[in-house]
Amino acid sequence: MKKNKIVLIVLVLVLMCGGTYVYYKHLIRPSRNIVSEEPVFKISAAKLSQEYNANSQKADSRYLNKTIEINGVVTKVTDSVMMVDESVFCLFGNKLKRDLIKNKIVLKGKCIGYDELFQEVKLDQCTIN
Repeated sequence: MKKNKIVLIVLVLVLMCGGTYVYYKHLIRPSRNIVSEEPVFKISAAKLSQEYNANSQKADSRYLNKTIEINGVVTKVTDSVMMVDESVFCLFGNKLKRDLIKNKIVLKGKCIGYDELFQEVKLDQCTIN
């Protein structure tokens, strides 16, 4: 009886350790390093916005979760957010200088989708090139 309890406890511990290993090794992946990735697409902010306005599902299948490089004119800057051509919302990991407004810019980020309410394309993990 005592031997069966010990075997059962060891078996449960082995299964828990195995489950934990699988969880951490395969299910939790480190976030992508967008800075080191080459952009899959290079496009103007206006063109990107036009494609999403025309057909957001088709644009999502092309751009969603991909690293893209956009160019355009900075229209708004707040803390770590920049609007480009009033249609692309870019989220940065650090604070931005406010003197970038009305300047032409090239930046890279990961496309995370389209906000139909505000009609904005959203980019995350952006960096200025």
